[in-house]
Amino acid sequence: MSADLIDRLVADLAPTPRHAAVRRLAIGIGAGLVVSAILMLLWLGPRPDMMPAMATMAFWAKFAFTLLLGLAGIAAASRLARPTGRAGAPLAMTAIVLAVIAVLALVQFMMAPAPEHPALLLGISALVCPWYIMALSLPLLVGALWAMRGLAPTRLTLAGAVAGLAAGGLGAFVYSFHCIESAMPFVAIWYSLGIAGATMAGALLGRLMLRW
Repeated sequence: MSADLIDRLVADLAPTPRHAAVRRLAIGIGAGLVVSAILMLLWLGPRPDMMPAMATMAFWAKFAFTLLLGLAGIAAASRLARPTGRAGAPLAMTAIVLAVIAVLALVQFMMAPAPEHPALLLGISALVCPWYIMALSLPLLVGALWAMRGLAPTRLTLAGAVAGLAAGGLGAFVYSFHCIESAMPFVAIWYSLGIAGATMAGALLGRLMLRW
């Protein structure tokens, strides 16, 4: 009897497509990215000096920093969406990106005259920057958690955290099109705080929302 029951239960099973996790994450995070970009445009607006800023290395360094963290989070999430998945390489990439931005920030800070140090650290938007990043990360986090919930993660807190990392990195990427700050110490501190906040939110929500 039990053998017959098992046979009936598995009769209609089909193998999961190889890239199902990636496709689902692309749908969830892609939708969140569109919503985040629209929110930024309607709420904050693009920076007024976009064209001159794009001619500077600082703009592209901020662009690369945020985008690479977002991509590392997506790569980690696609791996942890599987029961046996491991996220070693994407998390190592995250550590490398953070180390590089920290070195750039330290070099710029040490080479600048002492009177410029407060501006390098605080800019004009230190108090709002992390909160804006977290707000713009919310649609992305919703999309990432929706995608992960339809998959099979087993390490729920870590899976939620990397979903938050993806959301935070891409939310900061969207915010960078509004933010006029370009000092590497500012980016290393306040952007990282906003991304860390989204990562922590993902870890907390993941433990609750990703249960099977």
